[in-house]
Amino acid sequence: MAKININYNKLAAGYLFPEIARRTREFQEKHPNMVLKKLGIGNTTEALTPAVVSGLIKGVNNLADPATYSGYGDEQGNKKLRQVLSDYYSSRGIALSPDDFFISDGAKPDSSNIQSIFSSDSIVAIQDPAYPVYVDSNVITGKAGNYSEEKGEYDGLKYMPCTEENNFFPNLPKGKVDLIYLCSPNNPTGAVATHEQLKKFVDYAKNNKAVIIFDAAYSEYISDPKLPKSIFEIEEAKECSLEINSLSKFAGFTGVRLGWTIVPEELVAEGTEPGEIRNLWNRRQSTFFNGASNIVQEGALAVFSKEGLKESKELVNYYMENAKIIMKGVAALGITAYGGVNAPYVWIKTPGGISSWDFFDKLLSETGVIGTPGSGFGPGGEGFFRLSAFGHRENIEAAMESIKQNLKI
Repeated sequence: MAKININYNKLAAGYLFPEIARRTREFQEKHPNMVLKKLGIGNTTEALTPAVVSGLIKGVNNLADPATYSGYGDEQGNKKLRQVLSDYYSSRGIALSPDDFFISDGAKPDSSNIQSIFSSDSIVAIQDPAYPVYVDSNVITGKAGNYSEEKGEYDGLKYMPCTEENNFFPNLPKGKVDLIYLCSPNNPTGAVATHEQLKKFVDYAKNNKAVIIFDAAYSEYISDPKLPKSIFEIEEAKECSLEINSLSKFAGFTGVRLGWTIVPEELVAEGTEPGEIRNLWNRRQSTFFNGASNIVQEGALAVFSKEGLKESKELVNYYMENAKIIMKGVAALGITAYGGVNAPYVWIKTPGGISSWDFFDKLLSETGVIGTPGSGFGPGGEGFFRLSAFGHRENIEAAMESIKQNLKI
């Protein structure tokens, strides 16, 4: 008799972003003439840059000519692209072998799929609030117990609170854990970890034979040179950390799909030797994955050309200017806000202490602006709300003007 994976039944509710879409759709049906302004999902809006488009076209043309046609590529990714990534990290003072890089179709699937190479009874620690995939994927793979409505948490997971008091970066886990999810710049709070903060986690991981899963998908938004863009800027991090990254927010690849995971040869866990974890991930990818699209990888190569990097950084600057507009707008209303400086998300404290979902409904009904309830990112997000800087400039300005004119605080 076929049986389902009952861990899906443990999931507390519908995935955050489809729930936002459902509520928005119902509101629009009741108010068909109202123009909605989206500051919710972190989805890029601006066109791919000329260098990237040229790279993608090159990839298509290669497949259109028998002389340059290619079928299956290396599951680990295009060798040239892996070398380019190695060189890019090297230009920032981080020495990594091309063999440490594994090209994929994005950071989101990697952050979930990476669990398969670790023990099913691993104790997992996750920042709270956090990107929902970290929690939900661990629930689905059986690394969490039942959901507690009272606490808003899953039994078995170790939540690391990120609060105003600790500047939205967690303290070390209490007791011993095996896997630690960290994200910097953080989604949703916009907080960026310092070298000193990351060093404490690296030391903890080494002492406890734990592994840090570091999500650096927003690292290109860090403009402060004193802040680390990679966990591997921390001494000895290669021995206890892997890093996940993506071109989604750096170069607008949200719909194109290209990411990578760095698994250093030096990385070890309890009972393993250097190189063993990297080999496990290589086996996983070779078994379940046929590699990222050849076309997309040509586009990724173009990102790291001289012109491609210039254009991509201009794209980042565009979104960060949006963040400034949002920060200025909420500050003018006396709303407490965090993030928005080295990250494309603005994390606001809901006015009057109302709940995150109540503020979602209030903002939508009074201003036509769609944001993201903080509680959707975990219990630590209750009482907060995320606004995204991803959007056309005119829409960002219209959204903030509507908030300024119509939000009743």
